[in-house]
Amino acid sequence: MELTNRGPSFRRKKPTSNLYRMMVWTALIVAGFLIARGIETQEIKPLFSPTATPTRTLSSLEQEARTYFELGKLDCRSEITRDCAIWAYQEAIRLDPDNPLLYLELARVQAYSSMMLSTDEEQLARMQEALENVDQAVDLAPEDSSALAIRAFVLDWYATKSLVPENERRAMLNEAEEVAQHAYFLDKSNTLALVYYAEILLDQQKWMQAEQTIHLAYEQPNAQTLMDYHRVNGLVAENLAEYSRAVEEYVKASEIAPNLTFLYINIGKLLFYQKKYDEAFAYYGKAVTLNERLEINDPTPYLAIANGYANQGEFFAAVLNVRSALELDPADPRVFAQLGMVYHRSKNYEGSIEAFHCALEGCTAEEACKIHQSSEECIPDENTPMVAVPGPMALTDTSVLYYYTYGSVLAGLHKPTRPYCDRAMGILSMVRANYSDDPSIMSIVEASEAICAAADAPEPGIEAAATQTIEPTP
Repeated sequence: MELTNRGPSFRRKKPTSNLYRMMVWTALIVAGFLIARGIETQEIKPLFSPTATPTRTLSSLEQEARTYFELGKLDCRSEITRDCAIWAYQEAIRLDPDNPLLYLELARVQAYSSMMLSTDEEQLARMQEALENVDQAVDLAPEDSSALAIRAFVLDWYATKSLVPENERRAMLNEAEEVAQHAYFLDKSNTLALVYYAEILLDQQKWMQAEQTIHLAYEQPNAQTLMDYHRVNGLVAENLAEYSRAVEEYVKASEIAPNLTFLYINIGKLLFYQKKYDEAFAYYGKAVTLNERLEINDPTPYLAIANGYANQGEFFAAVLNVRSALELDPADPRVFAQLGMVYHRSKNYEGSIEAFHCALEGCTAEEACKIHQSSEECIPDENTPMVAVPGPMALTDTSVLYYYTYGSVLAGLHKPTRPYCDRAMGILSMVRANYSDDPSIMSIVEASEAICAAADAPEPGIEAAATQTIEPTP
């Protein structure tokens, strides 16, 4: 009986089992289809796919850019690092390419950052980038007063770079003036439009108009809170030879933006004019400390200190500071030129020739190494990398001092066993071609040319030409 009962019982379960299997297979097929579709639409990630990276938001990038600016980290240390305001604004623009404010902030930061670049070529390239970005902002907001004000500012700073030809410079300054005026016309409460207009007038040598315009800016309620107001007011005072007032304004600017190195350099320079040497060195020291903290390899503060020591006749200290600048940037022609000036003023004329050669004409890595180490042989070490110095350095209002000093030293040291006059005449002819209307420069050029013209005379004394220079400003 038991077997008979079990038999039919098992036979009755077989249809149920087949139905169950069909239902399972159908469910699996449907699930597979849904999973495949989820992967295709990226709603489901495949097994072992990379972990998703959090997407940066626009607001976080803007905040990061502002923070970097406040810290003085305008430019990234390298193409690999992403630790500066310029990069953050560029990333923000990538997320929101139609936001004119982002282009304006980027252009403003790029303009300020140009002051931290070593060569005229680098500075001009950076200002070209700033101009492209501010033009994009104006295209997006053509009648925005703030956009036009910052465009006037960028045009002005671009125009005053050394490599800009004189005719282009005048045209850009005229355009900047028109843009600043239009910005103020659109919004009479735009303080920066007035501030930048005053700076443009200074660069056009319209001193009285600049003073009147910055006074008009002073009447705006927010003027005292703006770094650029105090910076430009300091410039106006400096151009009027009111150095104490200029220092006060630059100090106020540095208190609002305490991490902009060039403000401390301006303060130190003016304190030297007033023979307040200890205070000047203290401000230069602030710039050095700031750059070290921010990991900015800008040799400018060391060059300012070196120039200050050279003006006081302390040439050993001056050379040490130029060498510190070389450690930061071993291929910077500007640093070699400054070393040439210090050697020249300390009457180390042979040393100045080598340094000027590297600065103005370029030199090999081995030649640069010897100058680094002040030796006849090059022994590379961790402080003296083997890096060539590019050349030639462009002849500009900034570099002309180095050119005519180099030419005069070559002429002064010429003798039959050391025929420097061929090199001297090549250098001097370049200066003559570009500065024939400058009587101070031409007096030095003509004296040096006269020595080379009389090259067959016995031992031309170096005092006749090599010591003739226009002293650089502190």
